[in-house]
Amino acid sequence: MGRIAVVVLKVVIAIAIAGSLVVQIGALAMASLSIDDFSGSRVAWVYSMLGIYVALGVLCLQVIAVCIWRLLTRVRAGTVFSPRSFREVDVVIGAISVAAVLTVGVAVGFAIANRTTRGDVVAPGQVGLLLGFALVAGGVALVVYVMRLLLVQAIELDTSARALRAELDEVI
Repeated sequence: MGRIAVVVLKVVIAIAIAGSLVVQIGALAMASLSIDDFSGSRVAWVYSMLGIYVALGVLCLQVIAVCIWRLLTRVRAGTVFSPRSFREVDVVIGAISVAAVLTVGVAVGFAIANRTTRGDVVAPGQVGLLLGFALVAGGVALVVYVMRLLLVQAIELDTSARALRAELDEVI
C-alpha cells in the first residue's frame, strides 16, 4: 500500500473520530434531556437508554478506528504480517460483536417499551430493522474473524518463505 493511500486513510479516520465525538456528545445530551423532560415516564427510559446505547456504539466505532490506524501504521512499516497484529484484529472483532449486542439491546428495549406503554413508542418495523442490523453486524464480525485466519496463514507462509530463503542463501 502506498504512502499516499495510508496518509489519506489516516486523515479520513481522524475526521471520522472527530465527527464521532460530536455524535457521542449529542447522544449523551439526548439521554440527559430525555430524563429531565419525561421524568418517571417509560418513554424517558427508552430515549435515555437509546442515547446511552448510541454513545456506546460510537465508542465501539472509535475503538475500531484506532485499531485500523495502528494496522495502517504497521502496513506502512512493513510489519503487518506479524503476530502483534492479532491484538488489533481481535479488538476489532470484539468491538463489532459488542456493537451487535448493543443493537439487540436497543431492539429489546424498544419492544419492551411498545408492550408496556399505550400505543407504539417506536414503530414495530424499526425493531425488526435493528435486529436485522444486529445480524449483519454479527456477520461482519465473522468476516473479520475469517480474515484473521487468513492473516494467520499469511504469517505462517511468510515465516516459512523466510526460512527457505535463509536456507537458499546458505546453499549459495
